[in-house]
Amino acid sequence: MLEGEQEQIIQIIIEAIFEKKGQDVKLLELKDLTTIADYFVICSAESDMQVKAIADNIDDGLSKAGIKVWKKEGFKALSWVLIDLSDIVVHVFRNESRQFYNLERLWGDAPIKEIIDPLK
Repeated sequence: MLEGEQEQIIQIIIEAIFEKKGQDVKLLELKDLTTIADYFVICSAESDMQVKAIADNIDDGLSKAGIKVWKKEGFKALSWVLIDLSDIVVHVFRNESRQFYNLERLWGDAPIKEIIDPLK
């Protein structure tokens, strides 16, 4: 995937997160560190219902844009939903799960960009 395409996909994901009031949105750039993915998009939610709403909204936004999701996990437990697009992986966490797994610390060598809701 081209970087321009990745940027457009990330923008769709971020807009979908903020539409459902996702919090503490961060973009980790992993492309120089691993082959797992080029980017992680990470956000937090306050409840299971909000995790589901954010994840569903991301899935819907990507689908409307004709972007195929490779894999989805966590829709039963709803403490951590993962949406895998191969080169971009989205992590929607309940606050407690995000603190526990602390992906930002785990990938501490990655450049991290905090994403601010443009409507706030």
